[in-house]
Amino acid sequence: MIKVIKYNVHLFLTAIMFLTRIPVPKNLPHSNTHLQGSARYFSWVGICVGAAAAIVFFLAQLFFSTALAIILSMITTLLITGAFHEDGLADCFDAFGGGWSKEQILTIMKDSRLGTYGVIGIVGALSLKYIILFDLAIKVTSLHMIFIFITAHSFSRMMAVTVMQQLSYVQDIDISKSKPLANQKLLNSEIVVVTLGVAIPLATLLFYFPPQSLLINPSAILKIPYRLCLLLAPAFFLRYIAVRIFKKWIGGYTGDCLGATQQICEIGFYMGCLLLWKSI
Repeated sequence: MIKVIKYNVHLFLTAIMFLTRIPVPKNLPHSNTHLQGSARYFSWVGICVGAAAAIVFFLAQLFFSTALAIILSMITTLLITGAFHEDGLADCFDAFGGGWSKEQILTIMKDSRLGTYGVIGIVGALSLKYIILFDLAIKVTSLHMIFIFITAHSFSRMMAVTVMQQLSYVQDIDISKSKPLANQKLLNSEIVVVTLGVAIPLATLLFYFPPQSLLINPSAILKIPYRLCLLLAPAFFLRYIAVRIFKKWIGGYTGDCLGATQQICEIGFYMGCLLLWKSI
């Protein structure tokens, strides 16, 4: 049992090391096998990133305006992740916007330079994220925003894992930044772990979400399926569109595609929160 616990802690720290810039023990053993197994904890890493954003937002709002608090929380996630996912989003905009064949798309995606489509994509995504979060922040309490941040980051990272499960890896393994995860499919037990990393914060969010919190109105539990559909529909729709594009043009996914999926699903989740709030 102790060995199992140590192994899973090792996998979690490996996921932290891969997806963020949070320091991990220097003597942490590293191998492709550990990195492949760490995918089960991607949603749990999302909880950590979301919690950091939530804490910064909560504290900043005590001293500054809501707008500034949101910007500071967004900067926090960029610093923690090293803009890892945003880089993937920008590369995808450049590649799918400027490429007309699989070879062109993959070549552009490997280029470290940022083009017009990439600039438009990243500026548009960050602006949209800010606007939606600001709209949410003036409607719900700071406590609800904490749940929203945590759930959004956890859920969006699980969506990236589902793309890995559904599609095949297509980029040159020798130069891809995500090569150790190539063609990695999670086992059923690992799927349970990554799903729990979303189910726990999602259930908490649904329980406390205003204006009809289950804590105040227990009968609202009957509306949980309806709430869940409204909350997740935008993210699943955006994921569906993204997967269709990936499959049509390159026949699978790359590391940049996973980063783009995380970003659009995070935005989609925030949109779902707005949709849910305005419908109940």
